[in-house]
Amino acid sequence: MDTQATPDPHAYVEDPNRRPLELDIEQRRGPAPFRWLTVIMEQLIAALLVALILAVSANVVGRSLFNHALPWADELARMLFIWLVFVGAAAAFARYEHIAVDFLVRRLPPRGAYLLYLIQHLIIAALMGVILWGGALVVSRSTASTALLGVPWNLINASLILCAAFIGAVALWRAWQSLVRLLSPTSGS
Repeated sequence: MDTQATPDPHAYVEDPNRRPLELDIEQRRGPAPFRWLTVIMEQLIAALLVALILAVSANVVGRSLFNHALPWADELARMLFIWLVFVGAAAAFARYEHIAVDFLVRRLPPRGAYLLYLIQHLIIAALMGVILWGGALVVSRSTASTALLGVPWNLINASLILCAAFIGAVALWRAWQSLVRLLSPTSGS
C-alpha cells in the first residue's frame, strides 16, 4: 500500500519569494495605480470579448440565415481581437498569469531567486522599451484608416503602445522590489 502523501497543488502555484512582487487587488498589495489599471483592463477585456462575440455572431447569422455576409463585422472583429490580445497580455502580466518555467527559481535561496527576478524583469522592461520605440515609429508614420469602417490604424496600434508601457512599468516596479529584497539583510541567504 502506497502511503506517500499527495503533494499540495498550491505548492506549485504559489512561490513565497515571488509574493512581494505580485499585485493583489483584493489584499491591496502593490502600487494602487497598477491595481486600478488592472481592474479597468479586466473590465475592458470583458467588454471587448462581448463585442467580439456579437460581431462574429452577427456575421454568422447574416451568412447562414440571410445568405449575406457583413464585411464590416470581419473588420470590427479583427480590431477588437487585436485590442483583446494586447490588453489581455498586460492584465495577465500584472496578475503574474503568464506561463513561466520557474523550476530553478523555486529551488534557489531567496537572494538567488531575487537576483533572477531582477534580471528577468530588467530584460522584460528593456524589451518593452524596444516595443514602445517601434510602436511609436509605427504610429508616427501611419496615416491610413481601415478599409470599410474608416477607423484610423493609429487607434488600433495604440493597443500595442499601451500594453508595452504598462508591462514595462510593472516590470520596472518588480525589478525595484527584487533589488530592495536582494540588498535587504533579512532576505535570507
